[in-house]
Amino acid sequence: MKLGGRSPPFPDAELIRTLAALLSETGLTEIEYAIGDRRIRVARTPAGAPAAPPATVVEAPPSRPANAAGAVKSPMVGTAYLAPQPGDPPFVRLGDRVTEGQPLLIIEAMKVMNQIRAHRPGRVAQILVADAQPVEYGTILMLIE
Repeated sequence: MKLGGRSPPFPDAELIRTLAALLSETGLTEIEYAIGDRRIRVARTPAGAPAAPPATVVEAPPSRPANAAGAVKSPMVGTAYLAPQPGDPPFVRLGDRVTEGQPLLIIEAMKVMNQIRAHRPGRVAQILVADAQPVEYGTILMLIE
């Protein structure tokens, strides 16, 4: 909701309650919700850990889109696999040329295998994850030049 072209000073309390309930329901320790440049992050700490604020609102700094920089980011939480099957060669190797839409890796989330494809043509400049590595939403997986 915007008031006079400005965002309200505090996020919607009902949204925070819903996100907190989702944390409890799923067993996650952190969840982030974003619309445009407004982000709401709700986190809980395990028992015995120092308490953190239950929610924060952060204005994202203006920047160029990650895709323009060649960063391939994880669109979900899951486990990254660099090859289609155990023992198979990886989808891509460092230095390989890729085309837009070419599969780069797989992220398994809730027993579903999700292909992550190149968002643009280029050369694989860096592979920043290992095979079978857990990844979070927004983790940079690869850089394409």
